[in-house]
Amino acid sequence: MTKVKTEIKTLTGAQIFVECLKAQGITDIFGYPGGVILHIYDELYNCKDINHYLVRHEQGAVHAAEGYSRVTGKPGVALVTSGPGACNTITGLANAYYDGYPIVVFTGQVASSLIGNDAFQEADIVGITMPCCKHNYLVKDTKDLAGIIKEAFHIATTGKPGPVVIDMPKDVLTGKAEFIYPEKVSLPGYNPNYNGHPLQIAKAMNLLYKAERPLVLCGGGVISSGANEELIKLVKELNIPVANTLMGTGGFPGTDEHSLGLVGMHGNYWANMATANCDVLFAVGARFSDRVTGKLSKFCNDAKIIHTDIDPCSISKNVPVDVPIVGDAKRVLADMLNIVNPEEILKNSAKKTEWLEQINKWKNRKVKTVKTEKMNPQSVIRRIYELTKDKDPVICTEVGQHQMWTGLIYKFNNPRRFVTSGGLGTMGFGFPAAVGAKVGCPDKPVINIAGDGSIQMNIQELGTCAQNNIAVKVFIINNGYLGMVRQWQEKLFNRHYSHTPIESPDYVKLAEAYGATGIRVAREEEVDAAITRALETDGPVIVDFIVDSLEAVFPWVLAGEPICNVLMGKEGCEDLQGEYS
Repeated sequence: MTKVKTEIKTLTGAQIFVECLKAQGITDIFGYPGGVILHIYDELYNCKDINHYLVRHEQGAVHAAEGYSRVTGKPGVALVTSGPGACNTITGLANAYYDGYPIVVFTGQVASSLIGNDAFQEADIVGITMPCCKHNYLVKDTKDLAGIIKEAFHIATTGKPGPVVIDMPKDVLTGKAEFIYPEKVSLPGYNPNYNGHPLQIAKAMNLLYKAERPLVLCGGGVISSGANEELIKLVKELNIPVANTLMGTGGFPGTDEHSLGLVGMHGNYWANMATANCDVLFAVGARFSDRVTGKLSKFCNDAKIIHTDIDPCSISKNVPVDVPIVGDAKRVLADMLNIVNPEEILKNSAKKTEWLEQINKWKNRKVKTVKTEKMNPQSVIRRIYELTKDKDPVICTEVGQHQMWTGLIYKFNNPRRFVTSGGLGTMGFGFPAAVGAKVGCPDKPVINIAGDGSIQMNIQELGTCAQNNIAVKVFIINNGYLGMVRQWQEKLFNRHYSHTPIESPDYVKLAEAYGATGIRVAREEEVDAAITRALETDGPVIVDFIVDSLEAVFPWVLAGEPICNVLMGKEGCEDLQGEYS
């Protein structure tokens, strides 16, 4: 490591921790104090450069750090104590790991002499977190702490981003060492490849020129790498339609004529049909999860597949690839733009026009809905979209039916505006993530669209909002069920609604108990006024929308089915399955 040439000071480990965060440019952290990290909290007491947000549960701290990272592009930071505090971070770490966002989680640990002795509030956090983080450290000496912190931020933010854990024994925090913060990091075994191979890029372009039915699949890597502008330019040059994964939402403008929107299990019918019938699929920063591919043996059988990803382990992991390109999406797409040949593009322009016309015909296939006297949840989300789309808001979600409806209905034209749990599907993610998102983007409206099941998992973070006046607006789509599970029980388990009905508290009274604003809506004519009032009210707000209990998410591809077998509604849906054209 190259050392920064500054005056050398002897500091405690707790002081070194604070100085490292300042040197790293960290201004906001989310945490919960405890015995072994009180020396850090004592240093934070007089620290004016770092804002600390006291969460109500350590899981909330990690989700908030991830929400902060998702909207800002900067690493999020969480600080928790040892034992149960550290163990409570596991879900948040796994969520950030699967979705690929950079956070650094600092955990306290019992004194080094007590490790392995079953001391009070001891847990082997390094062993526990090994499968669900990008890297982790147990700091063994105070003199190593600064270098480890620098390495942690480097690893979290480079290559495929992800969470890094630093476990800090109490004696490391009380011990003293010379503080030298490294200027650079050199890790011989860790050298992510950012530049795609020129020959592979040329092969990819040739395939796209010759394609008659091309399709781009926009994944979360487009957003992580900041490649959205390059993707827009390439799509316009080649005149290719774009579908997106859930994590790729916002990587390509949702209102653009080339956008097909969400693909996969609950993807748009036309996006699924385009994927099933394309002859060249260009996947950018996507990992081909089972929710996107459906039945693997039937996925894009007749298509040539180009896949670019900065993580070489993601390429051909699930789907065999014809042209692999290991590299950063932004650089790869920029290199492709540099070699665009207009003459080659013109050769198949007529065929591509026919392809776009076919996709437009598929767009005529609409989901069949059943009208009831109760409020329709899709209509509520559609009104949220209509009333907020011009405000450039950050929209967070929990996990479930409301999440899929939001992904289908809300058209995101900018990256880092949609914050949701993709790979892990974490109920309880959205609210604390919205807290972090609002801290990261204080001047933007931040809305958490939630289900009545998910919101109760981390609803205690309303206290964090109230104490710090974090103006998150929570819109609960309250159907009285664990809706997505109930939907599966209706279709696949003969309507045996086993333990899916759920009772909720009075959310209006709950909001008021925390010092927030609560609103209840049971009629469609009240929806617009409630949304407007929530947006105009200072501080956190909960709006409880009482909606139809038995509405289901369509389109729907059942697990194990090809993605062209799309159910489009409850009535006669078996007759609406897609077929290969």
